[in-house]
Amino acid sequence: MAEYNPILTAPQGANKKPKRVGRGSSSGLGTTAGKGNKGQQSRSGKGSPYVGFEGGQMPLYRRIAHKGFSNYPFKKEYVCINVELLDSKFNDGETVNKETLHAKGLISGKVLPLVKVLGNGDIKKKLTVAVDKVSETAKAKIEKAGGSVTVAEKKE
Repeated sequence: MAEYNPILTAPQGANKKPKRVGRGSSSGLGTTAGKGNKGQQSRSGKGSPYVGFEGGQMPLYRRIAHKGFSNYPFKKEYVCINVELLDSKFNDGETVNKETLHAKGLISGKVLPLVKVLGNGDIKKKLTVAVDKVSETAKAKIEKAGGSVTVAEKKE
């Protein structure tokens, strides 16, 4: 264990004494204990109301009608990958699917996301593409380069 070195001390103002409130008027924090006079903030245990409280005004979550259907829990999000990226990351004759995209670091996550190939850029390599969705331009470019495209069957 290192010996005590008096040279190594905390800088000025680093260690403050704790604020002792309610210890008499001469302390400067007596009577109201630094909380001001009256009101909700000065009461013990009643410092802040519930989340969404608007001072007695009808809260926003109660003003807005919650009615009808929301598709949010069922929406599908696709990771979009352009053919120029496939051309730069894959070699001629390779297969492009979720597993190979994950292995090359183009998609991430414990659960592999849905993948859509878009037609931005050019492709000159012959690739076998098997993903969830492919745009028409991407499909045309891949097939023009001599590759093949298979789209995963829809589960509905």
